[in-house]
Amino acid sequence: MKKNIGLMILPALVMPLSAGNRAWAADPGELGAGEPPAPSGERPTGFRGKLHDWNVVVGAGAVYGPKFEGSKDFEVMPVPFVSASFFNDRVHVGPTGLLIDIYKVENFKISARGGMEFGRDEDDADHLEGLGDIDSGAKVGGVISYELGPIELSAGVDKIIGGSDGVTGTFGAEYSHMVGQFIFSAGASATWADKNYMKSYFGVTPLQSARSGLDVYDAGAGFKRIDLTASVTYLASEHWFVRGQAELGILTGDARNSPVVQKDTQPSVMMFVGYKF
Repeated sequence: MKKNIGLMILPALVMPLSAGNRAWAADPGELGAGEPPAPSGERPTGFRGKLHDWNVVVGAGAVYGPKFEGSKDFEVMPVPFVSASFFNDRVHVGPTGLLIDIYKVENFKISARGGMEFGRDEDDADHLEGLGDIDSGAKVGGVISYELGPIELSAGVDKIIGGSDGVTGTFGAEYSHMVGQFIFSAGASATWADKNYMKSYFGVTPLQSARSGLDVYDAGAGFKRIDLTASVTYLASEHWFVRGQAELGILTGDARNSPVVQKDTQPSVMMFVGYKF
């Protein structure tokens, strides 16, 4: 079963949508050149009204990216997207799982989150044959974030239950700015992983070496990758938007030196069309 690496990119969709919502409610003089599409001011009724209250967003697009983390080969992957928020915007449901804001004060927020780690199959690519599958597992963790004007700083940690049985931590910053009907965003992040995670995805045991032909490799804990992203979101109307994003992942440390990795630079691009109720 092919694992959708597009899910690694989807969380970045949420911030530009939030920025658009804040812009519609802001003083027009603070938006820069141009104007965003003006909301109608009328709340829809019935079931559509509920979707509006829950900030439901649906959409679809495609990602062109590596077949697996460290692959030199690329493929196009479809990316469906559905998200919603409940209870005064404190509970968020999206394609990567559930996020609950536990504590919010001004620009500071502490959240708990849960989701799935989708693992890896050896039939995802010829290069992985003989390494065996990494099962999917539940993922639970938390994130702390702070908004400093147009910049959001964040730090999160996740424990994977099942699968690699590992722990990962991500530290990042993202900048967003709205000009007229466009939201421009750029970000950078670094991801750390413990030994269990690194052994599962980047290590090669003697048995795996005999089956795959790859050298035996013992991967230890450390920072495994740095990601740089840039995106443009076009708010076509009060409801419709189009987003394009480019990302460059750079594998580091023991991940970079692993025989599983064919290429340590991991570029990807995405196009996405969505509708916000």
